[in-house]
Amino acid sequence: MAEPLAYLNGRISPISQTALQVFDLGVAMGATVTEMTRTFRLEPFRIEEHLARLFRSIRAVGFAMDHTPEALADLARQLVDHNGRLLPGGHDLGITMFVTAGTSLTYTGLAGAETNRKPSVCVHTFPLPFELYAPKFTTGLHLVTPAIRALPADCLDPRIKCRSRLHWHLADEQAREVDAQAMALLLDHDGYVTETSSSNVCVVNGRKISTPRDSKVLAGISLAVVKELARGLGYEWVETDLTPLDLMSADECFTTSTPYCLMPVTRINRRPIGTGVPGECVAQLLNAWSDAIGFDVVEQIVVGAEERRAQRGTLGD
Repeated sequence: MAEPLAYLNGRISPISQTALQVFDLGVAMGATVTEMTRTFRLEPFRIEEHLARLFRSIRAVGFAMDHTPEALADLARQLVDHNGRLLPGGHDLGITMFVTAGTSLTYTGLAGAETNRKPSVCVHTFPLPFELYAPKFTTGLHLVTPAIRALPADCLDPRIKCRSRLHWHLADEQAREVDAQAMALLLDHDGYVTETSSSNVCVVNGRKISTPRDSKVLAGISLAVVKELARGLGYEWVETDLTPLDLMSADECFTTSTPYCLMPVTRINRRPIGTGVPGECVAQLLNAWSDAIGFDVVEQIVVGAEERRAQRGTLGD
């Protein structure tokens, strides 16, 4: 049976044979910057913008990167060309790239000095897990603000996309103790809204859409797309400080993220937002995104979810 391919440190091989060494600093310390984009009809979406953000992160952390953005883009397209043939028709891929800090001298001693600061570079793909997202286009996403706070910028700049994410895992665990269907929305130490582990958040009041200041959150590529679409629909776009009360009192709320584009949020801290069901603004933005890519993004996710569930049943899972 054909297997997806992945790239790691100069070699393209079956993904089952692609693995980091245990003394890589990406494993030993989580010292990794990362980026993810997706395809639409197996064409990478805004890959240049994702690569620009990846290389901003690399420069910020000082990794000794020896690949160019163009080289990574070529690798991504090469993998999509092969791995996309293994997908059912109408499905798409996520594309992940990550770069680690090198290897740990604690584990290698001076014998590993040559690779201590030589990054591991990986590019791989995965079938988009539509079944995780499809129900939420009807029910909406639930958010909870846990006790765990966002890391201060003087510890880790939120504009660096990295994999040092244990606090996010613990925050999501706390959120699910409050609402089993929820994910965590972290506040900063002043009590203002930041982001979730995988998405930016926006609130809607009338014809105005508000989102946290860009200095507090990762600069989302999907968020930038939604900003373009919203302005095209005549919405005012504002970056400002938001509190949980702003979400509770909003007409609508939504998140933006690469795999699903944008998602309605209908509850925060177990309280309904607006009418408690997905609203008109979200529908308009989803329609505008679908028009921009040439097909119905929600329909792809809903139909794809059904097909993936059926495939799991066929395999006896």
